[in-house]
Amino acid sequence: MSHSARAAQALAHLAERDPALSVLALWCAHRDGDRTETAGTQIRYGPDFVGLSLAEQIGTVGHHVLHVALRHSARQDAMAARYGGDFNPDLFGLVADALVNETLLLAEHGLPRPAVTVTGLLQEAGEPVDTAIGALSAWDAERLYLKLSADPDRAGRAKAYGDRLGWKPDLGTGDIRGGPEDEGKTDPAEWQGRLARAMQAGRQAGTGIGQIGAPLADFAPPQVPWERQLRGLITRALSVDPKPVWRRPAGRWVAMEAQARAYGRPTPVFQPQQRLLTDRPRVIVALDTSSSIDARTLRLFGAEIDGILRRSGAEARLLGFDTEVHLDIALSPAQWRSQLHRHPLRTGGGTDFGPALKEAARYDPSIAIILTDLDGPTGPAPRFPVIWATPNDPPDPGFGRILKLPNGATYD
Repeated sequence: MSHSARAAQALAHLAERDPALSVLALWCAHRDGDRTETAGTQIRYGPDFVGLSLAEQIGTVGHHVLHVALRHSARQDAMAARYGGDFNPDLFGLVADALVNETLLLAEHGLPRPAVTVTGLLQEAGEPVDTAIGALSAWDAERLYLKLSADPDRAGRAKAYGDRLGWKPDLGTGDIRGGPEDEGKTDPAEWQGRLARAMQAGRQAGTGIGQIGAPLADFAPPQVPWERQLRGLITRALSVDPKPVWRRPAGRWVAMEAQARAYGRPTPVFQPQQRLLTDRPRVIVALDTSSSIDARTLRLFGAEIDGILRRSGAEARLLGFDTEVHLDIALSPAQWRSQLHRHPLRTGGGTDFGPALKEAARYDPSIAIILTDLDGPTGPAPRFPVIWATPNDPPDPGFGRILKLPNGATYD
């Protein structure tokens, strides 16, 4: 849909040049504005757009259509909500632009030069890079952003790379749409379907982005954030199931038995009363102090635990350990941050999970969450459920559930 006089010619040529992008462009709102940028499902074309050659205009339209189709505005907003003040929108915008530009250059589109690319960005940040296809297959926007932002030196080099090429942010908030007619166009599943259909059209035509045969990581469905997985796992573990009390009949059975006697029918099968256990659920958080979990992830993890404790009313204990448990404190939902400051953790040394799990068993926990790089002997499985929260791709520990945390390589 186009109400942009500036982009009309480029949009008309896009169908011939790139059928996939042309299909996706139909779901975007094209407007003229003060500057060229993407905001939600709306693309605005500034006065600078008119001065580009036709090939560069087509490439620029494709650049912003991909921003919309890949939901970069909405994904940027989601990252900002997760990381709060730690989030750097300019770095995320640079990463998104680099991925989009590399894709368009592979599809032989013209772009205003110089253009940031993911191969250039990775090389500048000191990351090994082989080919453009390899980089696009390995990195999506969130993973690359987390990889760069976790290291101030890498983040600084990425910024210097953008500054040297004259890069300017062109990605706005995901809350802006083109108007009432654009409602409902931001659903992730809908966009996945549109992307799949558009790429199929491109493959059949053999031109444009459809001719890129390799799977592109940023085109894949977004993974469930690890915080949401953590909340679900802990909530299920803390759920209190009713238990039968066989000495007391259920009220429903009493009524059925009385009715059976009144009408001379057989006595129904006994049904016990159901009673909720009154024991307060308990969470053990065990921190491997020799692990590679960074401070930012630890803050996010602590905030999630804090929220869960407040909502569930569960008790929590923190165990700090390496080859032995060297810290054991009860966590208060209102004071856990200050408690951690008052109890500095011992760092370094090896790792043995046996002593930590043995200590956790003394408290009969509903669940134990172990923050670790999983480099050490796990020992036998305990009787309570275990979550291994790790930033690595570890070997199978033999029991428990692995939850991958962000440490540059992953973000779910």
